[in-house]
Amino acid sequence: MQLNGKRVSRETQERLEHFAGLFRKWASRINLVAPSTINELWDRHIADSAQLFQLRPQAATWIDLGSGGGFPGIITAILLKEAGSGWVHLVESNQKKASFLRVALMETEARGTVHPVRIDEAVRQIERCDYLSARALAELDLLLEHASPWLSGTGARAFFHKGRDYQREIGKARGAWDFDLIEHPSAVESDSIILEVSNLRPKDR
Repeated sequence: MQLNGKRVSRETQERLEHFAGLFRKWASRINLVAPSTINELWDRHIADSAQLFQLRPQAATWIDLGSGGGFPGIITAILLKEAGSGWVHLVESNQKKASFLRVALMETEARGTVHPVRIDEAVRQIERCDYLSARALAELDLLLEHASPWLSGTGARAFFHKGRDYQREIGKARGAWDFDLIEHPSAVESDSIILEVSNLRPKDR
């Protein structure tokens, strides 16, 4: 199977397909993503999420904030299963969504743990990470505030999916934060981008 032009094993394909079936089943009962996008599940959500691991395809510890329907956290955890090591900490305070994430991890044998708490509480449960992700959670300035305990002075990097308005969000975020930034064009959506943030520090006030 090809995913964004990169081959994955038959076992990983089967895990992704099982996740897709599980997602559709649960999405009929609880709101996991916008209903209008469910028919585009593979391109809009699975392939889009897979880009993060494909940017850093090695064993590592990830934190996924606001994991919701499992994008990108569950997809990263499934791809880490193929890598054979690494881990994803999925932070999701909505208890119904957290239940879905637990079932998805268990049934796909993906490499992850669900933390059914708010982000500010997760800071006390998860000490460190190599990489951090969030998708469709908040504007960049608030994402950086949420992520700062793990990013500031640690060498960790964050990957955030953003849409066509991302330049405005960057400008707003730079009012409160200094950071290094790499812009990765999306391989899935022409008007989307992945922002890679590192060396985060608050501006002198």
